[in-house]
Amino acid sequence: MPLPLKSGEVLRGRYRIVRIIGQGGMGSIYLADDLRLEGRQCALKEVEHDRSLPPDLLQEARDQFFREATVLARLDHPNLPKVSDFFSTGSRDYLVMDFIPGRDLRSLMMEAKQENRFLSEAEVLNWADQLASALSYLHSQNPPILHRDIKPSNLKVTPSGLLKLVDFGLVKVLAPGEVTITVLQGQGTALYTPLEQYGGDSGHTDVRSDIYAFGATLYHLLTNEPPADARERFLDPSRLIPPRQINPDISLRTERCILWAMGLHPDERPESVEVFRKSLLGDRPTLPRLKTEATSPWSFINYPLEQSLIFITGLLMVISLLMTLIR
Repeated sequence: MPLPLKSGEVLRGRYRIVRIIGQGGMGSIYLADDLRLEGRQCALKEVEHDRSLPPDLLQEARDQFFREATVLARLDHPNLPKVSDFFSTGSRDYLVMDFIPGRDLRSLMMEAKQENRFLSEAEVLNWADQLASALSYLHSQNPPILHRDIKPSNLKVTPSGLLKLVDFGLVKVLAPGEVTITVLQGQGTALYTPLEQYGGDSGHTDVRSDIYAFGATLYHLLTNEPPADARERFLDPSRLIPPRQINPDISLRTERCILWAMGLHPDERPESVEVFRKSLLGDRPTLPRLKTEATSPWSFINYPLEQSLIFITGLLMVISLLMTLIR
């Protein structure tokens, strides 16, 4: 891992390092003062390229970084930090983004766990709605942009309650027929990573890969327990404990949506974030019955209202007829 920058160092004659606010295997994230715009603080995402790469591959990686950084700089969405600059120094590349004040969802979840309580479902679903908005925006770009590292620690809530998807570390710009090098090589965090992403950039990932991580993140936030990772589940599907067995206050609808999003094969998941959002929050299509679900005579409670009323009306008519025959 590269040696981190020291407090007080100035990059590009403009960004003065204050402190490290995040660290990964291939670089750090720094809080920095913008010396050109007094009073503005920003976050610098550092990418350290493998120095052992042949010069042509190193240049290819750097060219790809600049192409994708240019795409990120054009993004403008309230639930995403604004990328304002990018540059290189030596073997390191940097993305300059808005610094987002507030707490990340992992710290809020860990606080709840220490207090022997769960985060409220209503609060988590509010965050889910905002995250879905950000991902729908990314996926609707031309070409689509995958985040590939959705997890509680990459989601921050500002003091005003606005959710921000803060880290573009593994972002991938999809280009049909083109092998890409991501802004930061890696596979994501195992707990939230679908099977197809374990192949690195040679694996076939699409928007449903982000949906898997979305579902795994909701699982963790609502249960205080990390889900079994995809590799463990591939060998033993029973390793994934249904969320309501851990937190019985979770609604059946939310549980079914989470398990749907966490299907091992991409075809078992919602086809888009918008389909997932509607299923989770309202105006949803009928959810597919999960293979592990037992058929229950009371399963009508999860059907749309019109179907439920028809079922209840029919049941009352049968009861009324039986009572008449008994008399």
